[in-house]
Amino acid sequence: MSTPSLSARPALLFDLDGTLVDSVYQHVLAWREALETEGIELSVWRIHRRIGMSGGLFLKALDRELGRSLGEEVAERLRKNHAASFRQLWDQIRPLPGAKELLTTLTSMRVPWAIATSGSEQSAKGPLGLLGIPDGTPIITRDQVAYAKPNPDLFLAAAERLHVPPGDCFVVGDSIWDLLAAQRAGALGVGLLSGGYGSEELVTAGAYRVYADPADLLGHLDELGIRDSG
Repeated sequence: MSTPSLSARPALLFDLDGTLVDSVYQHVLAWREALETEGIELSVWRIHRRIGMSGGLFLKALDRELGRSLGEEVAERLRKNHAASFRQLWDQIRPLPGAKELLTTLTSMRVPWAIATSGSEQSAKGPLGLLGIPDGTPIITRDQVAYAKPNPDLFLAAAERLHVPPGDCFVVGDSIWDLLAAQRAGALGVGLLSGGYGSEELVTAGAYRVYADPADLLGHLDELGIRDSG
């Protein structure tokens, strides 16, 4: 794992759910509803442990939980039902504390940043609309890459869109899957507690620093070497 070079102003690559918007538990409930529609009962804590993966990887993990293959027809219904249930919960989602202020500050400081989410473009559209994102901001969704987290593809694509080497990036995420992907991309990982994972779990998965939420990160940008030159 490389570290940002001293000569470069680092870029930040953000996860979305649980990192910038308070939507992890809406995803959990949407998956539970989709599973129950298929007669599958799974405790919400087990579902939560998989949030941050792509839907496809989630379903592969579910196969292991059940000890059998669901089959592609059932898997496709689950994906569609999860997406539909999640859209019904959009009105419950809020930006996490300090999220909008953090992004505004980075923009004013001319620090490059992008968002890379394991969600599809369709499922991410509602939460993204809460953040007041400037036009032209790189947004990488599951639809645009071959593999989602814990593979590094999303973050590599986001770094490429910013024209910044991955080694000059910090990946900011709330789950172990974000941080494993950050390591594989060659970026430093910054963990947030706002998605429900504990500090020790995030550090074990590769977090360089751990903060409570975006507001806490905003107050500690200097620890990442990000300072207002003005």
